[in-house]
Amino acid sequence: MNIIELVAQSSGIKLKQVETTVNLLEEGATVPFISRYRKEATGSLDETQVEEIRSLTIKFKEIEKRKETIIASISEQGKMTPELLTKLKSSYDLSQLEDIYLPFKPKRKTKATVAIEKGLEPLAILIFHQKQTGIAEIAKQYISSQVLTVADAINGAKDIMAEWINEDDRARASVRKIFEKGAYIYSKVKKNKEADGQKYLDYFQFSEQLSKIPSHRLLAIRRGEDENILSLSIYPEESQAINALEFIFLKGLPEPKKYVKEALDDSYNRLLKPSLETEFFNLSKEKADIEAIRVFSENLRQLLLSAPLGQKMVLAIDPGFRTGCKTVVLDKNGNLVKETVIYPHNGQNELVKAGEVIYNLCKSHHIEAIAIGNATAGRETETFIKDLRLENIQIFMISEQGASIYSASAVAREEFPNHDLTVRGAVSIGRRLMDPLAELVKIDPKSIGVGQYQHDVDQKLLKNMLDSVVISAVNKVGVNLNTASKHILSYISGLGPSIAQNIVDFRKENGDFKTRTQLKKVPRLGEKAFEQCAGFLRISNGKNVLDNSAVHPESYGIVEKMASDLHCTVKDLVEKDSLRKQIALQKYVSPEKGMHTLQDILKELEKPGLDPRQSLVAFEFDHSVRKIDDLHEGMILPGIVTNITAFGAFVDIGVKQDGLVHISQLANKFVSDPNEAVKLHQQVKVKVVEVDIARKRIALTMKGF
Repeated sequence: MNIIELVAQSSGIKLKQVETTVNLLEEGATVPFISRYRKEATGSLDETQVEEIRSLTIKFKEIEKRKETIIASISEQGKMTPELLTKLKSSYDLSQLEDIYLPFKPKRKTKATVAIEKGLEPLAILIFHQKQTGIAEIAKQYISSQVLTVADAINGAKDIMAEWINEDDRARASVRKIFEKGAYIYSKVKKNKEADGQKYLDYFQFSEQLSKIPSHRLLAIRRGEDENILSLSIYPEESQAINALEFIFLKGLPEPKKYVKEALDDSYNRLLKPSLETEFFNLSKEKADIEAIRVFSENLRQLLLSAPLGQKMVLAIDPGFRTGCKTVVLDKNGNLVKETVIYPHNGQNELVKAGEVIYNLCKSHHIEAIAIGNATAGRETETFIKDLRLENIQIFMISEQGASIYSASAVAREEFPNHDLTVRGAVSIGRRLMDPLAELVKIDPKSIGVGQYQHDVDQKLLKNMLDSVVISAVNKVGVNLNTASKHILSYISGLGPSIAQNIVDFRKENGDFKTRTQLKKVPRLGEKAFEQCAGFLRISNGKNVLDNSAVHPESYGIVEKMASDLHCTVKDLVEKDSLRKQIALQKYVSPEKGMHTLQDILKELEKPGLDPRQSLVAFEFDHSVRKIDDLHEGMILPGIVTNITAFGAFVDIGVKQDGLVHISQLANKFVSDPNEAVKLHQQVKVKVVEVDIARKRIALTMKGF
């Protein structure tokens, strides 16, 4: 079975679709490009399916590479047989491959190798076959200067047999199945760590079936172990494992069988059990990591695709008490126009002065919206602004998660070399309101604050998956070629940091792009890169109306033919619904461009360059609630979903401490995945169930709303 067949079998996707997709990937096509512009070739596979094919292909190629290494190692030892080679070549299970390789793997000195060096292997073979009695008499033949007694000889033989049992791939497969079905994870507090580990109190004496433990609980326990608070172990019911091994190995006369049984017990407890415990520690951690990263990825996707305000004149405020509120004015493209500091929380005189400053800035710069950071002094600053009763200006509270990371980053220093951290932070808050996607791509996703145990999971896997999410989101929305920063351009299909910088440099030297074809003049942006990126880059008010749409330049000819057949211009097609209704798509079907592509083209002609994100809606917290002390059980409050985890959703109700809506409280019906019930930044109504001021914990429910 080749890799294409393996991917098809594992994914459930048809062989031809997999083959075509793998070929496109190997030719340099990206996942967004394939799913958007190669629907005829792939049979309309969506982005998730294309990504699955890509991931599985990488996985099986890595297994093939490992297999080649194992085959070479055994061959170099002169121990390869035709049967063994066939067994290795037919296996695509990494655990099975390692089991087969284990007897041939170079070892450090073990109890078994020491016994073999003492010449006890023939005795071990004889006992293991379980066909002879009088073992003690036979063992006398092996007494030497290194083997002093009959007991020493038999014990050495048992050490050798124990290693054989541990290295037997049937034994390992059998016990592995028992671990898979029945292993439990156990945790207990370490001696004298009770006081230090109070946050892990629930796990001081804990057990749960490994196959059923939720990812967040496993990661919490693992963190407790990493912090030297908890000790962990994983194992199934011992009798089940021993019985399985006995079924394989105990098949002879009673006397030798007794010694094999002793070797078997020793093998399980000393070798097999610890080995498989480590394996299942790693496998369960990997599974928990994948689930936690999946949750994080979905949150990140929703956050990046949050509703944008769009191109408006914005006044942004980074609130503060003693140090004041850094205030900036941004133009419609997010450029910094004006900066100042106001002190509305430092007495009545300063409050009046601050109000005058805000009023004058709004009037002189024709401000259309105000963005206020939601951290320290956020609610107080919001009240100050609302009390000014500014007409026709929307007010928004904006999450500051990661803003400080951006402010101190090389990206921020490059953008604003002559401004301090507070100015950069205020600018970031304003830009997040205008276009969350364009601003958030500048920040390491781990710092955005929508993850679950993101610092505990496999960091390489986390980065790869989050990068895929960012790439997907950016290409789903598309970017304005003439205003996009190099940071967001670098995520566009076929580009990358180097070409993105070249685009920005070309724009500075030559002015705005008038057509997509001008991209071919950008250094290092060749035909392949153009093919991959062009459909995701938009030019508003350009020479060709299609340049502001998701119609790929390779399909412009089809649209022009449609216009020609209707005796009109392409612009007429875009502007007049009556003309579009006359288009008979079947007439334009070809082997390269089928109905899927033609239908996509028609949708784009209806609403060229339509932003797939929702419209932004202003939100207000309950004015009577400012701090946790203001809460009491039974209160019904408006809130915004700030984070979604496997066990529920966190909701900001305006008290600087998010409340938790447990998964069991998200709806009146059973919810298996919180994403079924809520979305990030969704505006919700919640009821306060419990308030623990000492631990700063708020329990909420959405049942009944």
